[in-house]
Amino acid sequence: MQSCTYKGLHIGCPPCRQPSLRNSNNFALNSILCTPKKYSGVSRHYFNPKVEFDSPYVHNKLQNWKKFSRNIVVRSELAETGYPDAGYPLTDLQLSSKFRGICFYAVTAFAAIFLFVLMMLAHPFVLLLDRYKRKAHHLVAKIWATLTVSPFYKIEFEGLDNLPGPDTPAVYVSNHQSFLDIYTLLTLGRSFKFISKTGIFLFPIIGWAMFMMGTIPLKRMDSRSQLDCLKRCMDLIKKGASVFFFPEGTRSKDGKLGSFKKGAFSIAVKTRVPVVPIALIGTGKIMPAGMEGIVNPGSVKVVIHKPIEGNDAEVLCNEARNIIADVLNQKG
Repeated sequence: MQSCTYKGLHIGCPPCRQPSLRNSNNFALNSILCTPKKYSGVSRHYFNPKVEFDSPYVHNKLQNWKKFSRNIVVRSELAETGYPDAGYPLTDLQLSSKFRGICFYAVTAFAAIFLFVLMMLAHPFVLLLDRYKRKAHHLVAKIWATLTVSPFYKIEFEGLDNLPGPDTPAVYVSNHQSFLDIYTLLTLGRSFKFISKTGIFLFPIIGWAMFMMGTIPLKRMDSRSQLDCLKRCMDLIKKGASVFFFPEGTRSKDGKLGSFKKGAFSIAVKTRVPVVPIALIGTGKIMPAGMEGIVNPGSVKVVIHKPIEGNDAEVLCNEARNIIADVLNQKG
């Protein structure tokens, strides 16, 4: 391929370079300064970063890329959170929600420290006088939950008359949308036993308080732990206590009601106690699943349905789910 020149610029294959001494001072100086050399009478042009990057075109391209890459990072972090504003840059999220989240955990920690001491002092007497229901501990938990949530959102209850008596054992079931579901349900003041992951019990103060309240531990994906949990629930019901299940098994990330597992309803059938369906509305909007660091403004509604009974766990499971789904569709 032949080479040619146009206005001093080389076009085509480079010409043969003439041998030169690399230890010469002129070669080192020209290499550093990127100055053009002449080989066989042809002018060579070298890349000069200072000149090239100072051009307005390159400067605008770099600015646009910075904005584009920042949006990619923000979107990738929020894409799987289920948060409605996940498609917007971080600057569009309200900073007040983050500030409210910090205040929320500060309040819950401050209240938990003092109430935990009270719970510890009462624990020996609770074990002697009320080992299975532990009403005193649940009263302390109600005070703690009420103090924590009251400054941040309002709770409206509907159907409180449908709750069984405090001494009537039952199986309570509810949809699960947010970390705030536990706080909201504790404000009911009923001494039902929650089912919780074993890792939660390792949390300082809160985990220890859950242990003293009689919360039932469960290892996920462990069949032996599941059988032990079911047996313990049945024993507690026979002793006059109540248990609380989230039949979905986990929090909903998109706010939609998931499928129900039959464990809670099998216990209700075997122990012949009623099932109380409860619908929670609004907790997922205030603190979405996966975004426990924020607290959005809003309100929560708790709808308590009349107790249902049956002899078939699958039928009872479908009935309870349909009841909660209807409430969420109408009022959610």
